[in-house]
Amino acid sequence: MRVPEKHMEAVTTIEDVRTIETSGGNVRYVVRDADGNEYTTFREAIGNRATELEGQRVRIEYHESQRGQYTNVYLDKVEAAPAETEGSDSTGTDPEEAAWRTTVEAAPWLVGEPEPHAKVPPDELYDTLKPFKEKVAEDIKESDG
Repeated sequence: MRVPEKHMEAVTTIEDVRTIETSGGNVRYVVRDADGNEYTTFREAIGNRATELEGQRVRIEYHESQRGQYTNVYLDKVEAAPAETEGSDSTGTDPEEAAWRTTVEAAPWLVGEPEPHAKVPPDELYDTLKPFKEKVAEDIKESDG
């Protein structure tokens, strides 16, 4: 059975980029971040952009794919990260904004079903989500504190 892919993003620093020619003649780019995590892409534009941003803070999008006992991590996008500003968290994002993003991702479960069958009125949805968002924002601020 194949496990669904997980799509994620992170703000990190690119430590180095290696190119490896496969036996089929394709070029595989292996991007390693400052924490030692490795991401792979066969897309030349993404590999070249990662090479250009080597040594810099970047925002990356990637997904994991489980194949048997192995987890492959594929780089989907890389771009220069915005400069950190005072009062922002370690990802360069305002805690309130990060909390809303988390809340939106959790919304289907907060309103009761992972696959909603009917629309929830906007005011009711807001009243359900806002307390969760406030708790998440508070937790982010405390952990940054």
